[in-house]
Amino acid sequence: MQSINNTYKWIWGLACWLLLAPQAFASGVGSFEALAKEANAVIRSEETVFTVNSISSGTLRFKTTVTILNENGDHRATIYVPYDDMSKVSYISGTCYDRLGKKIKKLKNSDIKDVSSVSSFSVYEDDRVKIASLEYNVYPYTVEFEYEVSQKNMMFYPHWLPQDEEKLSVEKASLEVQMPVGMPLRYLEKNMPQKAEKSNNGTLELYRWELKDLKPVYREPYGPGLVELVPQVITAPTEFEVDGYKGRMETWKDFGIWINKLNAGRDVLPEATVAKLKQLTANAKTPEEKVNLVYDYMQGKTRYVSIQLGIGGWQPFEASFVDSKGYGDCKALSNYTKAMLAAVGVNSYYALIKAGEGTPDIRTEFPSTQFNHVILCVPMAQDTMWLECTSQTAAAGYNGSFTGDRHALLITPEGGKLVKTTSYGAAENQQVRKLQVKLDEKGNGTANVETHYTGIQQESRDGVLHNLKPEEQRKWLYEQVKAPSFEISKYSFSQQKERVPRITENLKLSLRQCATLSGKRMFISPNLMSKWSYVPDQKEKRSTEVVRTMAFSDVDTVEIQVPAGYAVEYLPQEVMCKSVFGEYKASFKVEGQRILYVRQMQMGKGRFAPETFTKLVEFYNNIIKADAEQVVFVKNVP
Repeated sequence: MQSINNTYKWIWGLACWLLLAPQAFASGVGSFEALAKEANAVIRSEETVFTVNSISSGTLRFKTTVTILNENGDHRATIYVPYDDMSKVSYISGTCYDRLGKKIKKLKNSDIKDVSSVSSFSVYEDDRVKIASLEYNVYPYTVEFEYEVSQKNMMFYPHWLPQDEEKLSVEKASLEVQMPVGMPLRYLEKNMPQKAEKSNNGTLELYRWELKDLKPVYREPYGPGLVELVPQVITAPTEFEVDGYKGRMETWKDFGIWINKLNAGRDVLPEATVAKLKQLTANAKTPEEKVNLVYDYMQGKTRYVSIQLGIGGWQPFEASFVDSKGYGDCKALSNYTKAMLAAVGVNSYYALIKAGEGTPDIRTEFPSTQFNHVILCVPMAQDTMWLECTSQTAAAGYNGSFTGDRHALLITPEGGKLVKTTSYGAAENQQVRKLQVKLDEKGNGTANVETHYTGIQQESRDGVLHNLKPEEQRKWLYEQVKAPSFEISKYSFSQQKERVPRITENLKLSLRQCATLSGKRMFISPNLMSKWSYVPDQKEKRSTEVVRTMAFSDVDTVEIQVPAGYAVEYLPQEVMCKSVFGEYKASFKVEGQRILYVRQMQMGKGRFAPETFTKLVEFYNNIIKADAEQVVFVKNVP
């Protein structure tokens, strides 16, 4: 009864609030109720106006009204307004209203925090952020925010994405870009119900987009990222200027020419360093050997430190600075390594990339500033090596999940050129495991486990190996190892740095109740460490593609020694499952007192039609069933 009363009060309060709220919030009750259903927050109105004054200055004005429906929407009651030496926050204002539309609080200047947004890996940045919060604890409540930022870095035009998370509705949102007459705006529209409205007021060309009544969007399991599902507009300049450096962005080639201007003359090394490098590589028989030697030298001599100041956010330190100081950011270290390779006769290219595990690729069809990282590209006769110059432990030539399988912008003497980085398939992303288990009469056992991880599958253990202390490594293994109740008696890691790096993990385990005893029978599940457990929820109708982003290959070979006096009573048949997504095979043999179990699972990556999702669920269910198979032994009674 109390629950019903609370619900009634909430609905009555919401109805009163809709009737009494300020006109800025007002909308049809039915419309709002539809938008509020299954949402954490509703953007009642949002206005973004970006005015370009010239190729070197502009102003962004933003105003939003958001109704917060529950605690999961509270983060929408806080805004973050970043700025730096090339931008200035003119003002921030805000007001909070309760569910009846009564003003609770008006933002004061003293309520606005102004903090450094220095990254944990930075020595110094000029990046700062103003933070304003109007969180309240009675739902629903509404917040209004408005701010203005003037900027001198005109590389960045708005990327408009009002519906930027799940369980968020949008009642009304608009973007207007105001351009000087004769200065064209470049833009890319995605999932927009209507094209831009264009007009001219005599001095400005106006471009306007508007969205209304967007209900919450939900990603389906193994579905495309949210950015593919929601309306958005990406805008960019044709010409721009940053700190006196003029450039064009109409083509990738143009953008690369601008980067060349920033980098010009910053690749000169001291003569003593050049001589040292030539001596270091004197006996190298191939260009790849030279690359490995120079890369190892760079990793041992430098460390990653970020210093972002003004144009320094895009311009690297001089190679001579890095050489003398021993540190630099991604730009500086890549430029430094490029200079060192040139000193020993190896050509390479500075390359911009959008890095990050799970990060979607850039919009290749729309030249613009979509990058957050710099790496180095070294063309070879047969293939290409990519160097991650910020890491002191990475293997030369390995992209991995951080920069692999996406486009990078090579900065060549002629300008920018898009190329694809290394893609890793099932043959590269392997987990190959061998278990030798000895059981006693009580079903307990000891196991020696040797597992080889390669490619993306070794990345988590690479981090453990290089970043955790031994006691932390042991704790991590207890959290990660999937096996019956166990204790780790001994463990070790070893690593081979190759184009596709490999980590070998050795474990000695004590297993409790590895086998189940029932009367004279012993039940043994030979799949001790690789049981599949996840099956995604299945709706009646799938609406989006099935997206698999990582391919892998797992092979387990398990030998289990059974105590003397037992004979096999039941042995499962060989299992084979195939689908468009991958293949699975499991085989069982018994030779005397020894079980030999081999499990192979290989999954591909790609995009598949929505109707294939049921096949994926069926495939996973078959694997779960096969992984649970048991071999049954019976004890011989004299």
